[in-house]
Amino acid sequence: MALNLNPNIAEPGKRYFHAFTPGDDFYEALIETHRDLSDDQSAMVNAKLVLLLSNHIGDLRVLREAMAIARADT
Repeated sequence: MALNLNPNIAEPGKRYFHAFTPGDDFYEALIETHRDLSDDQSAMVNAKLVLLLSNHIGDLRVLREAMAIARADT
C-alpha cells in the first residue's frame, strides 16, 4: 500500500457539493474532540488518535512515509 496524498476523506452515503467539505467536516470534528480539554489532555487525545489510526492503517511502510512527510520542513 502506498501513502495516499490525494483528498480521501468522506462519509459513506453522504453527498458533497464541494471537494473541500469532507475535510472541513473532519476538522470541525477534530476541534470538537479537543474542546474543553487541558493542554495535557489534548496531547493525550492526539497520541491516542495517532495510535488508533496507525493500527487501522497497519502498514509500517506507509506509517514511516507519513511520519517522514509530517516531519519534513518542521
